[in-house]
Amino acid sequence: MKKTGKVRRRRFLKAAVVAAVAGPTIACQRASSPWRFLTVEEARTLEAVCGRIIPADQDPGAPGAGVVDFIDRQLTGFHRRHQQSYRDGLAGLDQAATALHGKRFADLPAKQQDAVLAAMEKNQAPGAAWKQLPARQFFDLVVSHTMQGYYGDPRHGGNRDAVSWTMLGVPASPIRGRAKYDLTKT
Repeated sequence: MKKTGKVRRRRFLKAAVVAAVAGPTIACQRASSPWRFLTVEEARTLEAVCGRIIPADQDPGAPGAGVVDFIDRQLTGFHRRHQQSYRDGLAGLDQAATALHGKRFADLPAKQQDAVLAAMEKNQAPGAAWKQLPARQFFDLVVSHTMQGYYGDPRHGGNRDAVSWTMLGVPASPIRGRAKYDLTKT
């Protein structure tokens, strides 16, 4: 019996040492990107798209509300099934922008970005990427996720500082399990 205990302890110690040594190494490899799923370039393109769907005015737009953070988080969780659609769609968006205007989407002025998005909405965007994933389908997906990130609960990564709720005059919802009681009146 004692021998089995020592083997378990040795295995545990070996695993702990490997985890201690490998942990920082693995973390350092991810330090180059702040994103969970998206590459830096994909996030830049997505931020430009979301900024055209909900632009800033007197209130923050989608980028200021953390919508790209929301989408990135969701692509590693609940919306994991859309990962390939985002990989293909963001690449296709840049292909379409380059074909129509000679630059990547994020580098275009707002008016030309709107023209690329309008072509996608009509399912008329140029590019080989749209053979697998129709441009309109990707456009609808991004619009839906942008709306979810902008108007949803901040705990999911978007709607930073409840900016959309403030804009609409909607009070912030209480956190479940943490009812706020006014104990000064007792």
